[in-house]
Amino acid sequence: MSKIVLITGATAGIGEACAHTFAREKYNLVLTGRRADRLEKLAEKLKAQYGVDVMQLVFDVEDKELVVSKLEGLPEHWKKIDILINNAGLSKGLDPIQAGQFDDWDTMIDTNIKGLLYVSKTVANWMIANGQGHIINMGSIAGKEIYANGNVYCATKAAVDFLSKGMRVDLLPHDIKVTAIHPGAVETEFSMVRFNGDAERAKKVYEGLVPLTAEDIAETIWFAASRPAHVNINEMIITPTRQANATVFNRKV
Repeated sequence: MSKIVLITGATAGIGEACAHTFAREKYNLVLTGRRADRLEKLAEKLKAQYGVDVMQLVFDVEDKELVVSKLEGLPEHWKKIDILINNAGLSKGLDPIQAGQFDDWDTMIDTNIKGLLYVSKTVANWMIANGQGHIINMGSIAGKEIYANGNVYCATKAAVDFLSKGMRVDLLPHDIKVTAIHPGAVETEFSMVRFNGDAERAKKVYEGLVPLTAEDIAETIWFAASRPAHVNINEMIITPTRQANATVFNRKV
């Protein structure tokens, strides 16, 4: 019987790359995202390319009622989730705290923290009932150390770091694994979203670097997910070779 992975935020970037990686490994997939057209195209491509089954759930993880209703509405056999990848997340703005936008703060907190909690609570209970499972949370190097104007985004990713540690403790009696993945600079939609579609500003984030790709992180996640049953990778920090930490880069133009 094929295993099942649930991936949030699967319509682009790391989530989409994870969908391809796990489909390649013959996992059936539950994919969630806000953009129905992208989910549909991705699902059809995965089914055709890898011969796997795909279930699509269109919702924003910020919407607690919709998250719960969509997940609970899955057919029972789709609730046998082996791996949950809490990938949905974003950053909005890069302002000092005194100039921050309330809407940006709400979006980051509601997506990065509360959305992760809504999905995790539902799926964790399924895993407890199933007697096994693995939750993989997408953190960030920004959750390990603050950088100028990162304030609320860094705080949300620090919360993911500590929630991952808390989940590991709370779910330990149920033999459920928990892993946190903390990437550095990854070139995806991330900076475009942060800067509200300003392509020039987004491009400068990666100037002089060879940034990580979504596929790099997907393969890292697969490594953590594919360890033997007795092995848990608690966390991994991954950066480009030209990035030492959240603030130190070796840019070569």
